[in-house]
Amino acid sequence: MENTRGTSRQILAVALPAFAALVAEPVMLLADTAMIGHLGTPELAGLAVASVVLTTIVGLCVFLAYGTTSAVARSHGAGREAEAGAQAVGGIWLAAGLGVGLGMLAALLARPVSTALASSTEVADHASTYLAISAAGVPAMLLALAATGALRGVLDLRTPLYATVSACVANVGLNAVLIYGLGWGVAGAALGTVVAQWGAAVWLVTTVVRRASADGVSSRPRLAPVLDAARAGVPLLIRTATLRVAVLLATAVAATFGDASLAAYQVTAIVVTFCAFALDAIAIAGQTLTGRALGAGDADLTQALTSQMLRWGWGMGAAIGLVVAALTPWLPAAFTTDPAVVDVLVPALLAAALVQPLSGAVFVLDGVLIGAGDGRYLAVAGAVALVAYAPFALLAGVTDAGLTWLWVAYAGFIAARWVTLEHRRRSGRWIVLG
Repeated sequence: MENTRGTSRQILAVALPAFAALVAEPVMLLADTAMIGHLGTPELAGLAVASVVLTTIVGLCVFLAYGTTSAVARSHGAGREAEAGAQAVGGIWLAAGLGVGLGMLAALLARPVSTALASSTEVADHASTYLAISAAGVPAMLLALAATGALRGVLDLRTPLYATVSACVANVGLNAVLIYGLGWGVAGAALGTVVAQWGAAVWLVTTVVRRASADGVSSRPRLAPVLDAARAGVPLLIRTATLRVAVLLATAVAATFGDASLAAYQVTAIVVTFCAFALDAIAIAGQTLTGRALGAGDADLTQALTSQMLRWGWGMGAAIGLVVAALTPWLPAAFTTDPAVVDVLVPALLAAALVQPLSGAVFVLDGVLIGAGDGRYLAVAGAVALVAYAPFALLAGVTDAGLTWLWVAYAGFIAARWVTLEHRRRSGRWIVLG
């Protein structure tokens, strides 16, 4: 009993501040979606297209956070603080280089990508505007990922919390002024978010650099730590690529159903993203605590933490699913007044709510294996789940089954991920000490 209380306290110490920081980020997306949604259905559909491109860019680079958390936590758990600092600084320089390159690419491809994914020319215009301006925030988003991962690795959860919440509040205020006060519409929403993102990035990076300097680590770019961070991130990049391909495929299929369905897809996707970030709080605890326990050579603690977090993942997922289902009759009014969008949105939200318990378990197992440095298996598991999902998503589009069945196919994707991850957990081959 005392051991259970001890693991619970460790998990809560990481999960609670991580939860608050994580949910603040999708609140920015929810604010953008709600404000833009009341401008009109084409604007909301345009945001759907731009958002999936931006979240794909950032999602592919999430290894900057996950990989850095795992590496820094292991070194920190083993008492090698200078090594942890070098890994943190290397991750930040890698994020800076990738951010500048990907931001420029996003700006250059804003129009052709928007045209390819949009359901109409008007939607493409709004998507291109939002994406071109938001490209300036890509370096900030990647820097924030790397810095947040480094701080989580040393159990500094407060700084990411304060920075993210501050950015969220600033974003909502700026968007209200720029969208409605100055009448800049979609462009104002994008600009307000970019300013908020850069504020958070500067705060987080400064904190990491100061901590590394205190441990005797130079903040100057050094090739070896940057290359180490890049090599460690390749398997996680592949793993994340499979997730983003699934999202891109779903967006493309939703676009074939028309503007109303694409707009409804955006709202459902944002709600699911919000749920995912909330559930990811336990996954973040999994990354941090698993890395520290394995670095300290404690296999029993690793197993105890995993079992406890998995129970919490199922429970939290069930609770979130019930809340979404209960709120479904009223949620659409917060995002749109178009009856055509509402008609499609309600059943889609219910379908998404049903899969949340399983999502909770999947996210926990994903976090534990990331913390264990089991990136190669995660890459293979992601590919298997994508292969299982793609035919059903495409079938929904070919048969014009509608948005609800597209989200049913997504439930199958989550189920495939659970099967592969649970198999790995039971095998025990991911437990590598030291």
